[in-house]
Amino acid sequence: MDVHATLDAPCDPAALFAFVDDLALYPQWIDLVHHAEPLLGGETDGAPVRPAWQVELRARLGPFARSKRLRMERTEHDLSRHVAVFERAELDGRRHSPWVLRADVTSSGEGSTLHMHLHYGGGLWTGGVMERALADQITQGRQRLTELVLAAR
Repeated sequence: MDVHATLDAPCDPAALFAFVDDLALYPQWIDLVHHAEPLLGGETDGAPVRPAWQVELRARLGPFARSKRLRMERTEHDLSRHVAVFERAELDGRRHSPWVLRADVTSSGEGSTLHMHLHYGGGLWTGGVMERALADQITQGRQRLTELVLAAR
């Protein structure tokens, strides 16, 4: 499943990027991310560890709900270009379906534009009904994210 979404916001790209480069902020503006807790960073064998979050995703389909816990690492973080990429990176040694979230913020005539791409390579969260629920959450999240960015000015 590949989902693409955009948002135009009347603000500087850095202001918008501040809300999408930290997964801990996502529960404030998109219901799909029910909880996102930063994990401790540091070093392993002298090499820096990528920032990571324990993320709980939840989606409601009528009376039913699905949830999923993921460990996500930020694999790309370019402040100058306002790009962040998060990828599933479990530490249990098992093979897992990929989840990749990419957020790009660019300057536009009226402020900035956010381009997000979510890729899911498994089968549990796919299907027309689930994709429709995700589309609804994206629509609601656009409004909340815009409100948060404007309130932070």
